[in-house]
Amino acid sequence: MTLSMQPYKGTRDFFPHDMAIQKWMFNRMRAVVEGYAYQEYDGPMLEPFELYAAKTGEEIVNQQLYWLMDRGERKMAIRPEMTPTLARMVASKSHELPRPIRWYSFPNLWRYERPQRGRLREHWQLNVDVLGGDALLADAEVLTLAFDIIKGFGGESHVSIRVNNRRMMDHLITATLGLTAEVGLKVTKAIDARAKIGEEAYAKWLSDLGLNAEQRSRLEDFFKASFEETARAMPCQGVEELQSLFAFLKESGVGEQVVFDPTIMRGLDYYTGTVFEMYDNSPDNRRAMFGGGRYDNLVGLFGNQKLSGVGFGMGDVSMRNFLETHKLLPEFPPAAEIFVSLPKVEFRGQAEAVARELRGLGFRVMTPLTAEGFGVQLKQAVRHGSRFAILFGETELAQGNLILKDLAKNEQSIVSIGDIGKEIGVRLKGSGT
Repeated sequence: MTLSMQPYKGTRDFFPHDMAIQKWMFNRMRAVVEGYAYQEYDGPMLEPFELYAAKTGEEIVNQQLYWLMDRGERKMAIRPEMTPTLARMVASKSHELPRPIRWYSFPNLWRYERPQRGRLREHWQLNVDVLGGDALLADAEVLTLAFDIIKGFGGESHVSIRVNNRRMMDHLITATLGLTAEVGLKVTKAIDARAKIGEEAYAKWLSDLGLNAEQRSRLEDFFKASFEETARAMPCQGVEELQSLFAFLKESGVGEQVVFDPTIMRGLDYYTGTVFEMYDNSPDNRRAMFGGGRYDNLVGLFGNQKLSGVGFGMGDVSMRNFLETHKLLPEFPPAAEIFVSLPKVEFRGQAEAVARELRGLGFRVMTPLTAEGFGVQLKQAVRHGSRFAILFGETELAQGNLILKDLAKNEQSIVSIGDIGKEIGVRLKGSGT
């Protein structure tokens, strides 16, 4: 039997170039998040099935969750998201942790769904959360931080932040449309899925939930209204929260990027207040890149303690698509700056001494694993993208010198063994690399 060379559907092989991109993205994200004094954490990939069944949402639990029975007959789930794990961890040490809790992580997540652009079955994402503090001040900080991450990549002119409030939507559904909370939650699912399922399926979904023509019409009128019109017509806690949030975001310098969008729902059941999505405005990639929101009751699942939180998840797949669309990815350097040759096995001790010295100076140094002629080894150095090759000529070596070949300029010179690191440093500085 011949085994397939393809990875499991919806997953990726990370070749070195792909790893370089992901590492670069995560390092940029980490620098911004830690600039806000957030701390990194992690948790297990396997969690009890009940952790997600309690609050995550029917679509994920019933259709997308990877699960298994362990040898102790315990039903386990491979994590589809990180927030329930965060809530469990915070609840376990709630009285020890200083408030507000500012944490972030880069979890590996799994969901069984149809692979498409920006969405795979396996992905990594930056998770950022704040628990405690004034809710709206925390919401404003998280949204500002999210925008600063995009700004750190040079993409600030290409995005908008679309914001809504679940408390306002709950008021609309119960007080204005007269629906029960149970039906209302299902209506929010339909609204969240509308763009994906199409107008016909959306209309049927609302009809199946029992919404009459007048209720559906009032819902559409709400979607078409501006925030100012909504605030006048439907004063409620959710509207007041949005008014305060917009004012805070303006103070934080991101007010111009914020757009009120009453269709933003976020499908997870635990969201209770602010919800948002970061959108790419480019016609080549017009889609939600990532999102998040406020959850008031998640930590309470683990006991009597109440601790409200807000956070977002920024996936590596959609972020890479965004950076590629707007040509924001840098050129990555080759693995080796310097190739130290080995023409004869007898020279290995001297070659290793030179390589160790150069590595000690911070250079990336490659040595061949075979002893071959200059021509063969120079080809190997070029293929690996090295800028310099160090060659051992018997005459030069007897005089305490090495041959330094600049592969980018196709030039070579004789350099004393003791000066080789200094000479390479001068040349790299002179070329701006």
